Amino acid sequence: MSAKPVDLPADSSIQRILIIKWSALGDLVMASALFEDIRRAFPRAEIHLNTQPANQALFAADTRFARIIALDTRPKSARFGAMLRWLRSIRAGRYDLVVDLQTSDRSRLLLGALQLTGKGIRHRVGNHGFWPYTIGPDDLPLDINPVLRMRAALKLAGIPTTTSHPVLAVPEHNRERVQHLLAQHGIADGNYALLFPGCHPRGYLKRWGEQNYAELGRLLLAEGLVRHIVIAGGPDEAELGNTIAGSIGAAAVNLCGATEMLDIIPLAGHARCIIGNDTGTSHLAACSERPQVVICGPTDPTRVKPLGDRVIAIQADLPCSNCYRKHCAHHSCMREVHPAQVLALLTAPPAQAIVRVPARILEALPDA
Repeated sequence: MSAKPVDLPADSSIQRILIIKWSALGDLVMASALFEDIRRAFPRAEIHLNTQPANQALFAADTRFARIIALDTRPKSARFGAMLRWLRSIRAGRYDLVVDLQTSDRSRLLLGALQLTGKGIRHRVGNHGFWPYTIGPDDLPLDINPVLRMRAALKLAGIPTTTSHPVLAVPEHNRERVQHLLAQHGIADGNYALLFPGCHPRGYLKRWGEQNYAELGRLLLAEGLVRHIVIAGGPDEAELGNTIAGSIGAAAVNLCGATEMLDIIPLAGHARCIIGNDTGTSHLAACSERPQVVICGPTDPTRVKPLGDRVIAIQADLPCSNCYRKHCAHHSCMREVHPAQVLALLTAPPAQAIVRVPARILEALPDA
């Protein structure tokens, strides 16, 4: 293992590179900035990406990768067989360099097992400074943003980390569908706000709430910042979108269930501004580099804020914030962020990327 800087891009023998990044969606999208840095550092190398099958569609048009290795190593019913398939596939790749952006117990175990077969990979970059990695930083805090951890590792390997936002390739049919949807509803480029009010059902505590989104939509219209409010999300969020759109009025358009994942990037790219919860969709929107506010409560914005210079996270300053609970009796972290505060971040963006607003709660919070 080396915690001292080396210059891997200067090594002309590195011809085949494997990048490992499995999940989750938000982390994967943030890691796409690092994919871009690796591609730029090794412009002539053949690069393969190992990800989960569910993520494969995100890279359908991505020319940075010669191959997407979509293998699931997690099935409980056949985990040993899945790991053997992974080992066979990676051994056959004959890679000169692996960059493990997952750096989980499982990826470390698999890379360690690969080394023990005698057919391992010469250069192994990870965000820990111990075996099975040959390059990795020592003593990094565990609670920092995962991209910052991996940037530290890439810098040790001599790979410049200059990409400031996620980078994903959008197929032309996705761009055309977005243009059709906007034209269908009479929405002009740059004249709408894009809302992401949903999230995965298991993470319902991350939802800011339909009333807050509806009030924010009305404020944006009243201030003249936009002429339309567009609500986007999955098919399971269609009812939520209808409720918000109905409360806002005729200027609101509910597109929940009408878009694919990669539609989100051009949809965000044509928006005046974006507001959403801590969800994978907000990370996809960050590829657009449009002004965005993400409302955080039970999750730590230093770890989950989408990557980008124009993304601001807002969170109520409460002792119970960042609890990562699945259930809560009071949900104060979201109730204490108000639409007027979010509007202020859009009209006069602050210098800091994370804004913690004072909470009005003075009494002791009930036990969550």
